[in-house]
Amino acid sequence: MQDIQDLAAQVGRALQEKNLFLATAESCTGGGIAQAITEIAGASAWFDCGFIVYSNDSKTELLDVPTALIAQHGNVSEEIAEAMAQGALANSDADVTVSTTGIAGPGGAVPGKPVGTVCFGWAMRNRIHTERLVFAGDRHAVRQQTIAHALQGLLHFLEQA
Repeated sequence: MQDIQDLAAQVGRALQEKNLFLATAESCTGGGIAQAITEIAGASAWFDCGFIVYSNDSKTELLDVPTALIAQHGNVSEEIAEAMAQGALANSDADVTVSTTGIAGPGGAVPGKPVGTVCFGWAMRNRIHTERLVFAGDRHAVRQQTIAHALQGLLHFLEQA
């Protein structure tokens, strides 16, 4: 796994090259992506804001995720990751967003969604991409892998912009 700070710096360079601003919408990572990004000096030139939306109510109130969508798919789903990423675009001045929602553990598993299940969303005004992965390890390991994958995915998403 690539170093998180190195990934965050690469994201910053990619965003600056494209003159884009980023916002994060995080549930299972609890602000870890935004924290990694703001560790980079000069991040204010390409980072707009971060939403930490741990509860379903906060997802609805801050990111406009429909309660019916949560009821239909559960809060750990690609559909919710997509809605979170789109909600971050709509409620910020960002050009691109990344979202995470998952089960970091040790509890919280449900049928079909074991501990380590994480859904990601990457969005720009004209496109969106989602993924669902299952990571191994304890809570800390799942969260670190999630942050790294979110940043790697963001780099890939920006390459296609």
